[in-house]
Amino acid sequence: MRQYSLNPIARIRTDFPEKFGIPRQSGLVEELEGRIVFESDYRVTEALRGLEGFSHIWLIWAFSQALRQGWSPTVRPPRLGGNVRMGVFATRSPFRPNGLGLSCVRLAGIRQEEGLGPVLYVRGADLMDNTPIFDIKPYLPHADCHPDASGGFAAPHVDDRLEVDCPPGLLEQVPEAKRAALLGVLAQDPRPAYQQDEERLYGLSFAGFQVRFQVRGGRLTVTEVRDGHEAIDDE
Repeated sequence: MRQYSLNPIARIRTDFPEKFGIPRQSGLVEELEGRIVFESDYRVTEALRGLEGFSHIWLIWAFSQALRQGWSPTVRPPRLGGNVRMGVFATRSPFRPNGLGLSCVRLAGIRQEEGLGPVLYVRGADLMDNTPIFDIKPYLPHADCHPDASGGFAAPHVDDRLEVDCPPGLLEQVPEAKRAALLGVLAQDPRPAYQQDEERLYGLSFAGFQVRFQVRGGRLTVTEVRDGHEAIDDE
C-alpha cells in the first residue's frame, strides 16, 4: 500500500498549554484567540493572496498529544458519557487511524510580523498550544454550510451550557482581554462527561493562569485564580 507523509506548514499558538478545558468543537467560544505561525519554508506572503476576503478558514491538523499505536474501530464519545461505543468514523475522537483533526475558525486578520512573516489571527479555535497544522483552506458558505443537516447523537442539548459564578476579585486577576474567553470556556463545562462528583475541585490551565472550579447542578463556581504555568492536580 502506498505510504504518504505530511509535513506541518504551521503551528497555532493558543491559551491552552494542555488538553483539559479545550472546547469540544471549534466555534463554540468565539472569544478564544489564536495565532497561526508558519514554518520557515512556508512564510511566503503570496501563498495567502486572496485569503483576506474570507471570514472563516478550515484547519487540518494533528492530534499530536493523543497519538496511539494502532487503532480501534469503536470509541467511547464523551458526548455519551464515555459508556457507549460508537464507530470511530461516526465521531470526532482524536483516536483515529491517522490522528487528523478538522476545525473551522474565524479569520480575524493577517499581519506581517518581524521574523515570522505573515501570521494569521483566528478566533474560536479548539486546538492546544503549538499544535501542528498540515493545511489551510477557505470556508465556502455556499458549499460548506448545511443548515438542515442532522447532528446525530452529537446534536447539542439546550442545557449544555453552565451558569458561571466567578467572584469579581478572582476575575480581575485575569487580563481584561482574556476574561470573556475564560468565562466562555468554563460555560462549556470542561469536565469529562463521566465525572459528575459535585464535591470535586477541577484545575484548568488557561492563558498562563491556573483556575480552580467546582460544579454543582448547572452552576460552575470558580474558587481560585492564580498566576503560574505549573499544572494543577485534580483533587
